[in-house]
Amino acid sequence: QVQLVESGGGLVQAGDSLRLSCAASGLTFSSYSMGWFRQAPGKEREFVAAISWSGGNTRYADSVKGRFTISRDNAKNTVYLQMNSLKTQDTAVYYCAALATLFLSAKPHEYDYWGQGTQVTVSS
Repeated sequence: QVQLVESGGGLVQAGDSLRLSCAASGLTFSSYSMGWFRQAPGKEREFVAAISWSGGNTRYADSVKGRFTISRDNAKNTVYLQMNSLKTQDTAVYYCAALATLFLSAKPHEYDYWGQGTQVTVSS
């Protein structure tokens, strides 16, 4: 079956960096666009970034543009989220998701598969 497993979360201070990874199995990874979403306590799940199957196209939420970078390694079936200049408002559970189309999407309901999430906590 399809599995998406996130890792790399943790507790950091404001201004620090983290790199999240999402390892995929059970699907033809290079046929999927991938996305990162996050959900803070009491808030709805929100879009963070997405990347096309080839890695040639990316899309970011305004709140992370210029600080976060999404990338993928199709040989390793892994998508990454490099997070720099972290802010306390970046604190959330981060999820990766897979979308079986060629286009990018910021809408959670359009994604086909989800990981279990990894906690990122940014302290001031």
